[in-house]
Amino acid sequence: GVNRLLVVGGGSAGLGMASKLSRMIPKSAITLLDRIQTHYYQPGLTLVGAGLMNLKQNRRNQKDLIPSGVKWIEERVNSFDPQNNSVKTESGTKIDYDYMVICTGLEIRLDMIEGLEDSIKDDSCPVSTIYLPKYAEKTHRLLTTIDKGNFLFSFPNTPIKCAGAPQKICYIADDILRSRGVRPTTSLHYFTTLPRIFGVEKYANDLMKVVKDRDINLHTRHSLKKIDGKNRRATFENMDDSSQVEMEFSFLHVGPPCSPVSALRSTPSLTDGNGWVDVNAQTLQSTRFPNVFALGDCANSPNAKTAAAISSQLKTVGRNLTDAVQGKPLTSQYDGYASCPLLVSRSHVILAEFGPVGPMESFPYDQSKPSRFSFFLKRYFMPWLYWHGLIKGYWNGPSTFRNLIAPFKKN
Repeated sequence: GVNRLLVVGGGSAGLGMASKLSRMIPKSAITLLDRIQTHYYQPGLTLVGAGLMNLKQNRRNQKDLIPSGVKWIEERVNSFDPQNNSVKTESGTKIDYDYMVICTGLEIRLDMIEGLEDSIKDDSCPVSTIYLPKYAEKTHRLLTTIDKGNFLFSFPNTPIKCAGAPQKICYIADDILRSRGVRPTTSLHYFTTLPRIFGVEKYANDLMKVVKDRDINLHTRHSLKKIDGKNRRATFENMDDSSQVEMEFSFLHVGPPCSPVSALRSTPSLTDGNGWVDVNAQTLQSTRFPNVFALGDCANSPNAKTAAAISSQLKTVGRNLTDAVQGKPLTSQYDGYASCPLLVSRSHVILAEFGPVGPMESFPYDQSKPSRFSFFLKRYFMPWLYWHGLIKGYWNGPSTFRNLIAPFKKN
C-alpha cells in the first residue's frame, strides 16, 4: 500500500517538508503533527526589535499554510518509539508511520538562567529578547525609551538558532541610541561564551571593525548566569577561570539558552549525547533508523541552525526520502550551507553565507562588507522568499544560483 509518512513539527522545516512531499507522493499519505496555530517568520523578529517591521507583518495562520489534503494533527509530540515505528502525542494518541521526518526545531529555555523568566515577564523590568515574538516588541519599546546606563547583550552557553541575532540587536541598539542623541550617556557591552565575535573568521574580522568603530565593549568567554531584575544586576561567569563578574544594567538583551525538545531529550535511541537527532551529516538520514530523517534545528548536522540551512536540507531530504521509499541508495548530499544576514545598522547588512569549513557566498561582491543591497535582501526579498518559497518547499537554497554566477566572481 501507500507508505504512511509522518512529519513531526510544523515550523520552517516541517512545513517546507510537508509541502515539498505533497507534490511527490499522495497527500493523503502525509500527516503533519504540531499544535502551532500562529506561524512566525522568525528572521523578522530582529526587524521588529529594530522598529523596521511589526509583528503582524511577520505572522500567518498555520492553517492557511498547510497544503490542503495533508492530514494535520493539532498536537505536540510527547514521545518517540522508533523501534516500533510510532509516536505518542500529548493526549496519548498513538500514530504509526512507515517513514518519519523529525522537524521539532529547538526549545527556547528561559529557565536555564536564574531570574530570567521572572524579569522578562515583568513589563517594568528592562530585560528582553528578540527570540520570542512578544518580547521583540518589548525590545523595541525599551531601546526607544531608555537614555542612559549600561546596555548589556548576551550570547548563551548552548547551541542557539541564528547565532548572529544576539549581536545584530546590539548593533541596532547602537544605531537607535545614536539617532536619539543619547549614545554618549550609554555604554554597550556584548558578552559571548565564544572565544571570538563570530564563528567564521572572514566575517569575524569585519564584525570586529564594527565593534571598534561603534565603541562596543566585547567580553569573550563569558556566560550569563543570573539576573537580579529588581536591582538591575546581571552576573556573568568567566569561563576560563570561573570567576564571577557582576554588572549593573539599564537594559539587558538575552540571547536565550536553547535545547532539543523534551520528547527528544528522553529518546536516547534517536539522539546523540546532547539530545539532537543523530543523522548522517550528508544524507540527513538517522544513523540508526533508515526510515527516519531529520532536518532543521533538531538535527545534529554540523551546520549553523538557521532557516537558510533548511532550504538546502529540504532538497536533500526530499530526494533521499523518495530514494529510500523505492529501496534505492541515497543520492543527495547536503553541503552544510547556512546563512546569517548580520544587520550592523538599520540600513546595512553583512550577508554571511558559510558552511562548516568557511564562506560559501552567492553574490559577485564581497559580502563581508556592510551593504545596502544586502539590507534590501534581508528586509524585502527574504521574507517574500520564506512565505512563497521555503515553506512551500520550492526554495532549495542558492546553490544553483551560486554555480551560475561563480564565473563572474572576483577572487
